[in-house]
Amino acid sequence: MSVSSIGVGSGLDLSGLVQQLLEAERKPKQDRFDSREEDLEAVISGIGALKSKMDEFKSSVDDLRSSYELQGRKAMTTHPDASSDSEASGPFTAEASNSATAGTYDITIEQLAAGSRIQTADSQFASSSSSVSASAGTLTFKIDSTGDSFTVNVTSGMTLAELRSAVNNASGNDFGINASIIDTGTAAGAKLVFSSETTGAGNDLKIVNDNDIADLEHIATVDSTETTTYGNVTTINATNAQATIDDIAVESENNTFENVIENVSFEALELSSTDSLGNFQASTLEVGYDKDGLKNKITDFVDNYNSLISEIKTLTRYGTSELEEDGALAGDYMARSIQSGLDSIITSSVSSSSLGTLFQIGVSFDDDGKLQISETDEFGLGSGQEMLDDALDDYYDEIASLFADDDEGIANKLYDFVYEYTTFGGLLRTREQSFKDQKELLNDDRARFEVQMADYEQLLRNKYINLDLTVAKLQRTGSALNASLSTAFF
Repeated sequence: MSVSSIGVGSGLDLSGLVQQLLEAERKPKQDRFDSREEDLEAVISGIGALKSKMDEFKSSVDDLRSSYELQGRKAMTTHPDASSDSEASGPFTAEASNSATAGTYDITIEQLAAGSRIQTADSQFASSSSSVSASAGTLTFKIDSTGDSFTVNVTSGMTLAELRSAVNNASGNDFGINASIIDTGTAAGAKLVFSSETTGAGNDLKIVNDNDIADLEHIATVDSTETTTYGNVTTINATNAQATIDDIAVESENNTFENVIENVSFEALELSSTDSLGNFQASTLEVGYDKDGLKNKITDFVDNYNSLISEIKTLTRYGTSELEEDGALAGDYMARSIQSGLDSIITSSVSSSSLGTLFQIGVSFDDDGKLQISETDEFGLGSGQEMLDDALDDYYDEIASLFADDDEGIANKLYDFVYEYTTFGGLLRTREQSFKDQKELLNDDRARFEVQMADYEQLLRNKYINLDLTVAKLQRTGSALNASLSTAFF
């Protein structure tokens, strides 16, 4: 009799009985497995969330570890024809490195840098389809001062339009030589124009008539030996950008003036405006502390710290009623020690900074254990906002020491503290792996339990198969006796 037919012989629901016995044996252990797995998954998820939030905080703190980055300078420009802020349009824009010295300068832009330009003479070519040369040869386009050059093959009968395309598509033309045709619509006819993007005095384009072909003397600027200069084209020389800084004339090969003012650069965009007499009107460049930038970094630090603390509080909270669940890391010693360690660093003193503590720049703890830059005066020293603004005005560079000192800087200490937990092999990652290993062991326990339950089920079925057979046999014997007795009486 097969296992599936248990109870058929006796008519008893022995299969149902086996299932009930199996369920009674399985449920307590299954519930313990499920509960343990749920707890492990919650802890693993909680550690993962905490680790992720600490990684974010570490990245934000990293921005405060460099004194150079914290001692930012800002270049602010005021132009005669604009309102008065650094974003206003004007003849130039400016940037200052963190090493720039504070100061104010009057600047005018009097000439923009330009590349050289060559154009063919009037009436030389009637239209773009006019032939350039009856003889084949080559033209070399070059800028002597830079060493850049390329050569174009001129075929017999090549048109003006074909030469233009050959120049623009030439191999080696990667330094900005552009050819174009201007059809004047007058007796001057069509003009072939070559323009160079290489700016600066002395960086002029030269076109060499490599084969000294007579027709190409109307295109080229010099002969093959470069000793004879043709006079058949019009050449406009490349120029420097010119400016004055406090009435001192300065020049640049391009429109960017680098370190003319030490550690400051400005880019000329257009000529300065002029007054009614044609005199250039000066714009003002002020190099000062980037107070807004540093203030934003400090407020971002406060926000990022509070975000981490909120995450820790959520993960470690205890439910206040049976309806409110505990956090995934409720009572966890490591999460609590992280918060304690962070608080200790935040309140530490930095002897290398005359400010000493974060409190001196208006950063304090609120009643919930989070950081704040208060808007109200709580201690008679001014609000947190006022204290921060005063520190930015009077102790700008000292703020950098407060955060970024190599030995005591608060940002450096916070970074190192968080790094110990979040780095590969760090405390949090090691603990996370420990719980993952426990979950793997739990899966092994489940597998062993399933094997045990299969054996137990087989044991029960064997037991009740024998019972089924015995009851069936007794039933058949009883039926036979009843039949015999019925025959004897009748």
